[in-house]
Amino acid sequence: MKIAVTASGPELSGPVDPRFGRCAYFLFIDSETMQFEAVKNPNITSSSGAGIQSAQFVAEKGANALLTGSCGPNAFQTLQAAGVQVIVGVVGSVQEAVQQFKSGSLQQAAQPNVPAHSGMAMGSGSPMGPGFGMGQGMGRGMGGGMGRGMGRGMGRGIGYDPSFQPPVMPPPSSEISPTSPEEELKQLKQQAEHLRQQMENIAKKIDEIEKKNK
Repeated sequence: MKIAVTASGPELSGPVDPRFGRCAYFLFIDSETMQFEAVKNPNITSSSGAGIQSAQFVAEKGANALLTGSCGPNAFQTLQAAGVQVIVGVVGSVQEAVQQFKSGSLQQAAQPNVPAHSGMAMGSGSPMGPGFGMGQGMGRGMGGGMGRGMGRGMGRGIGYDPSFQPPVMPPPSSEISPTSPEEELKQLKQQAEHLRQQMENIAKKIDEIEKKNK
């Protein structure tokens, strides 16, 4: 199993970075051999959308599980849609965190443990209620569709739990700069490509299962 851990440095002995989207490093660790690859987080300086971009990065690296301190709803939904287990509230060194996960003392999170940094607002006219998508969302897709959402995220993805109610937090700081149309367009294109890849993988899996059942 490949485990991704947010880390403050490039070593197993270093502490777990409590941040996800803007952590200093990602350590991708083989749970059997403890061999690892340390990668500087390419999204640490992103002006916006760092959580989603980091979630896509972790999924693209083939991680089966993520160990971190905190994870917001946008990144959480992206990771869930990609089939990555999310474990939050992790502290201590990276090596200790992996050992705790292997021993079963760390449990998969059922929901994010921090709110979206860009604020939350009710979806506009969506029969499914509030979502976590970007702008108008991506339309109705698998597992309830992508829907109209809020913040900057994947919206209603595969495995979305409609009973989840995110924690209420104060309004975001006025120092956060608004997303430009160019940045929003770039993020939407990234999401569209990510979804396209997911749909291709799902279609391949369906085809494999159908062939086995014949």
